Amino acid sequence: MRLRWLPLILLLALFAPQPATAQTPAQRLKQLFTEHPIPASWFAPTFLQQVSTEQVSQIITQLTQQYGAFEHVEGEGIEYRVILERAVVPTRITLDAEGRIIGLFFSPPIPRIQEANELLDAFRQLPGTTSLLVLKDGQEFLALRPDTVLAVGSSFKLAILAALQDAIEAGHHRWDEVVRLQPAWKSLPSGLLHTWPDDAPLTLHTLAALMISQSDNTAADALLSLLGRTTVEAYAPHNRPFLSTREAFILKNPANQDIAHRFLEADEAGRRRLLDTLQTRPLPDASVFSGGPVQPAIEWFFSVRELCRLIEKVHELPLTQINPGPARRENWQLVAYKGGSEPGVLNFTTYLIDSQGRHYCVSATWNHTERLDEVRFVGLYQSLLQRLRSSP
Repeated sequence: MRLRWLPLILLLALFAPQPATAQTPAQRLKQLFTEHPIPASWFAPTFLQQVSTEQVSQIITQLTQQYGAFEHVEGEGIEYRVILERAVVPTRITLDAEGRIIGLFFSPPIPRIQEANELLDAFRQLPGTTSLLVLKDGQEFLALRPDTVLAVGSSFKLAILAALQDAIEAGHHRWDEVVRLQPAWKSLPSGLLHTWPDDAPLTLHTLAALMISQSDNTAADALLSLLGRTTVEAYAPHNRPFLSTREAFILKNPANQDIAHRFLEADEAGRRRLLDTLQTRPLPDASVFSGGPVQPAIEWFFSVRELCRLIEKVHELPLTQINPGPARRENWQLVAYKGGSEPGVLNFTTYLIDSQGRHYCVSATWNHTERLDEVRFVGLYQSLLQRLRSSP
């Protein structure tokens, strides 16, 4: 239910204009990966107040053990790429006037996989169930179980956006239409609207932008309520009834196992009746969902092919381009993105237009009964995007 696109290896996000120094950032990065032990003299005191040399050494050791020995460094300014045998590590580094590190940031490693079949095998080898679809100018380019229906977390919000776009085009609503925030719409994070005061005025555009760019659950529930559940269900064939995030959180709450069991055993009509009884039940504490998967059968289900249809429909809306997700915006003419993440569930769905005007959809889903290795999934996905950029 929560979109998370956050850096997965972070040491210190303190960046300033790069001063002239005898020690270049590239040289310092090479030292970090090739000289041991790492001395404290390489770091500014402000850095060491937050991160120890032992922590830096531990992260670098993990990277080289998993992805092979250091080869070289590429880049300039504060943006660099540390090239290891089996991966590229996007890195930001800032030095002070004495050549000491004041900022260091490692992004998820991108596996050095060039062949399409190797990429497919890497996704296939993830534990649990994975699916992948790459469309190039509307034609299937790469596919792994593209019609398998899996849980996708917050990527379901593409269905709400598609329904909203059609309702606006039909004249039933307007992007600048103002609604008042209702208490019944308030859900758990992600997002921020659940903290806003009741009756706060919001345009439909604001709700949609927050729903997609920040995966705001309250914004999604507001739009679902305004459009109507059955309207959105036309865009989500495997989700009847189509759950609000508030309803899903309440059903997943371990304290409500009785009603969750009845919900899963009931037919569609019975499930709809049970949803009416949830209105009096409170939201659980968000900590309930901080561990492993909770009630994985209560979810939103789509195939990657269905998600590609949805994002193709809405990709021209500027609000889908606010958050680029795992893609680097500067590498593409257009990046539209929505993802979904919760314990045991990951999906990334991206619509891309390259410098030559070619259109791509890339959607990948991973479901497992245990916590997922998000760094590994992000790296594979970014490696796939890089492969597409270099394809003829």
